[in-house]
Amino acid sequence: MTTVTHAASPTDESTQPSPPTTGWRTRLKDPGSWAEWAAPLGFLVMVLIFQSLNTTFLSLGNIEAMLAAAAILIVLATGQTFTVATGGIDLAVASTMTFSAIIFGTVFAAGAPVGVAMLASVAAGTGFGLVQGLFIGRGRITDFIVTLGGFSVASGLALVVSDGQPTTIIDRFLLRFATGSVWIIGYPVLVAVLVAVLAHVVLFHTRFGTHVLAAGGSEEAATATGISVARVKTAVYTISGSCAGIAGVLLVARIGAAEPAANTQFLLNCVAAVVLGGVALVGGRATIVGPFFGALLLTGLTNGLTLVGVSQYYQPVAVGCVVVAAAFLSRYQK
Repeated sequence: MTTVTHAASPTDESTQPSPPTTGWRTRLKDPGSWAEWAAPLGFLVMVLIFQSLNTTFLSLGNIEAMLAAAAILIVLATGQTFTVATGGIDLAVASTMTFSAIIFGTVFAAGAPVGVAMLASVAAGTGFGLVQGLFIGRGRITDFIVTLGGFSVASGLALVVSDGQPTTIIDRFLLRFATGSVWIIGYPVLVAVLVAVLAHVVLFHTRFGTHVLAAGGSEEAATATGISVARVKTAVYTISGSCAGIAGVLLVARIGAAEPAANTQFLLNCVAAVVLGGVALVGGRATIVGPFFGALLLTGLTNGLTLVGVSQYYQPVAVGCVVVAAAFLSRYQK
């Protein structure tokens, strides 16, 4: 588009009104601003409320436990952010994690070193995400259908490969990894933070990240500028699969076994963390910091409700209400 400008005299500049500034009062009245900060502000409010109700909420032991519980969700939400940024969604992410964990256990049970088993888990998740991405990007099949089918396929493969039986993983290195920490930050949490930092760099400091946001904003406009939307979609689902593979390793380290049981709560919480983080469900707008705090918020919410004696049956209700509120605010994002 060609922009036509007209020269202005010196007197014109002095008579031109200055652009209006947006004050903090105006921003407070704007629901869109609340949507952008929903996760960090919600996290702060949650901490204040639960600490006032139960002083053990901010004890070092409980903080360590919450961070350890949030590590898997942070990794999954980070991968999911890439797919949602393109206007899609990966419904198979939790099943991919379970399948990757089963591959970990199978390779380890075959006598391979734990390092090889970890790589096999990540490779399995990456491969599964790549296949889904090819169907969506190259095959131009709706992401909802492909990943819904992928959810069933990954769950079934986990049962077939494991014969429906869990595999206990006993390894000294894995035990040190699962229980070791730097102060109150466990090694799995450090891995999750590293994944989030790398994702932030990729999404906001590389050409690929620009292409991801452009494809999510408008596929037609992105194609017109020479961006291969098919490649971008294939790549983002591959990234989501890789994160699921890493989460599979963290899951095995956390429970000490590779279990074929479905982990559907991770799917729901993963999408919830992304929504809470202010990532636009229609694509074109994303952040990594938001889903990071969203994962912490959901984990802390469950933990806090348990500490104050709320029945676990009510906890999904609370999580659902928080997510719906965040989705409502996201309507006002610009």
